[in-house]
Amino acid sequence: MTIEQTARDFFEACETGKGWDVCKGYCHEDGSFACQADALAEVTTLADYAAWMQGLLTPIPDGHYELTAFGTDADRQTVVASAIFKGTQSGPGGPVEPTGKAVASDYAYVMQFEDDKIRHMTKIWNDTLALRQLGWV
Repeated sequence: MTIEQTARDFFEACETGKGWDVCKGYCHEDGSFACQADALAEVTTLADYAAWMQGLLTPIPDGHYELTAFGTDADRQTVVASAIFKGTQSGPGGPVEPTGKAVASDYAYVMQFEDDKIRHMTKIWNDTLALRQLGWV
């Protein structure tokens, strides 16, 4: 399997809330995670991020992504995906009661590989705008 296919499979599993049990097959067990967003400030591993994404789909049960780009830099063993996350907070479990408000939030994954598995991922995302759209801030 190529790193691009591994990245695509990981992206799909993560973004559809499959959790770490599925996502770990594409990652190093101790894979790291970074994001310069307050909502993810405490998330430092790929395992924790997969769990966070799984949990996000409780208050936003119709949450889904629209892929906008996917590219591989083989020389640097890096795959980049960009998408728009869309959904409406209609379920329980958010920081407030369901607001009925929708979100359309651009983001990118920068996935760095080692030995054909994801070693580190950086998410680029404006959490403040997304949370404001949902009525959470």
